[in-house]
Amino acid sequence: MSTPRELIGPAVRIALRELATSIPLRSIHNLWQSEGFAPKVSFDDEFAPKPGERRQAFQTYLDAVDWTDERHVTRAVRVFERLLDDYYAGSNQITYHRALQELEREGYRMDSKGRLTKAGIGLSPGALANLTDATAIHEGLDRIRRAEQHEDAALVIGGAKELIESTAKLVLRELGETIDPRADIQDLIRRAQQGLHLSPAKKASGPDGTEAVKKILGSASAIAVGVAELRNRGYGTGHGPAGPRSGLSSRHAHLAANAAVTWCELILETLADPRAPWRGTPSS
Repeated sequence: MSTPRELIGPAVRIALRELATSIPLRSIHNLWQSEGFAPKVSFDDEFAPKPGERRQAFQTYLDAVDWTDERHVTRAVRVFERLLDDYYAGSNQITYHRALQELEREGYRMDSKGRLTKAGIGLSPGALANLTDATAIHEGLDRIRRAEQHEDAALVIGGAKELIESTAKLVLRELGETIDPRADIQDLIRRAQQGLHLSPAKKASGPDGTEAVKKILGSASAIAVGVAELRNRGYGTGHGPAGPRSGLSSRHAHLAANAAVTWCELILETLADPRAPWRGTPSS
């Protein structure tokens, strides 16, 4: 199994650590502890720190973060938001802008309200909570984001199809099912939805058993298959076309990317949901 991928790299963490060297040691503790992080070492004197102790304090909190865990990283990003907004929006400009540049290299942008958001498409923070290794999903999302930045519609469509395929395979693996390397994407989509009781034919209680939800589930399957078909018709990368991809524009890329994320988020959030019907409801 491959090593889980860090969601925020060392360069960002070092830049933010340098920002923290001028603020009170107590504030460093408050920033991190407000998000539920605890340091791995204790600091005796918060009001008269020794040389380098602020840097050391910030680092020990950084060390407490699992940078491969989406939930940990989401909380750490909120710490970074407060650090940037509360202490350095109007001072220490060189270090402040260096930190923002490193965050931008990781795909983060700061909006007008001071919130750090991942540029381009993405999944909700809890969607990947139940995956043993989400590397393929992160790589797929990064590939689509880069293609969007370069306005490469064919690559976005190809990446959207691959994201759906990776999601289906990962879900089947988490459910303990075998994956036929020759299986086509329609079969993978169908099996993933069936395994999670997201097939309209499955019996379920509550909202999942209503005709309204069944209609949505049928449409979700059709969305995923439609993305795959768009790519297979030569509009996405993965097969060399015999001629130019005429008529393809950014709106088709956005349609495919958003459709893929809609389906993947549904599948992955259902996998992560401890109360989802697939965890105990017998199959029909």
